[in-house]
Amino acid sequence: MKKLLALALTLVMAATVFTACGSSKKEDATTAKNEEVATVKTDGMKTIEKGTLNVGVEIGYPPFEQFAEDGKTEEGYDIDIISGVAKRLGLKVNFVNTAFDGIFKGIDKNYDVVCSAITITKERKQTMLFSDPYIDNYQAVVVNKDSKAKIGAFTDLEGLTIALQEGTTSMEMMDDLIGTKTLKKTKYIKSEKVTNCFEQLKNGEVDAVLVDSTVADGQVAKNKNFKIAWKDNSEPEQFGIAMGKKNVGLQKAINLALKDMKAKGEIDDSYDFWFKQAK
Repeated sequence: MKKLLALALTLVMAATVFTACGSSKKEDATTAKNEEVATVKTDGMKTIEKGTLNVGVEIGYPPFEQFAEDGKTEEGYDIDIISGVAKRLGLKVNFVNTAFDGIFKGIDKNYDVVCSAITITKERKQTMLFSDPYIDNYQAVVVNKDSKAKIGAFTDLEGLTIALQEGTTSMEMMDDLIGTKTLKKTKYIKSEKVTNCFEQLKNGEVDAVLVDSTVADGQVAKNKNFKIAWKDNSEPEQFGIAMGKKNVGLQKAINLALKDMKAKGEIDDSYDFWFKQAK
């Protein structure tokens, strides 16, 4: 009887161990399946959170970043770009919606990178690293369609009231023009959101909006009452992904990812989708 009981207990224990082992393998397989797999070299890459690329963005700068119709899903050109990068780095992507003014302060604290229509400048390169550029941009002046303003240079903004977004290169440019007295009777109204600038233009509160040409294209495509009065093609800007000054490993990995996306036509496809109406 004791032998039979012992045998029964042995069989039960064996079955339990077998089941446990089988369950473990199944869980391991599921876990492995859910993990992102890097397709580019990521040697020396560092992120705040293991397995995740936290990204600082300012939602509300269409068509670069905006919410979908559900009001909560991030979409846009920048969203496509950084999502494609994260996938190649073997990382999940998490967006941190942040006001543009002061967005760089969160790098290495609240997020790993900023991908939010960031112009690469010499001043910014002193305090942060940038990826290779992924789109060209220019400064543009948008006015109401019935505007009689004739603008062929920044000096033609003299005497006008301009709307622009706070913390942008547009604001830096206006500060320089006004500070050097190149423009003496021009004033500007700054807003936290670029969409507010176009509302001000629509309501007749300002004469024009100074903004990135890529954004201007999108706004004019959506609103027949707007028109681009002038685009400064002599001063091209380039947008890049910004990150911490010491995170060279992440910079190299991101550049490899962007190169792969470009080679496979993903960057061009995204550009065509988000800007095709403006072409």
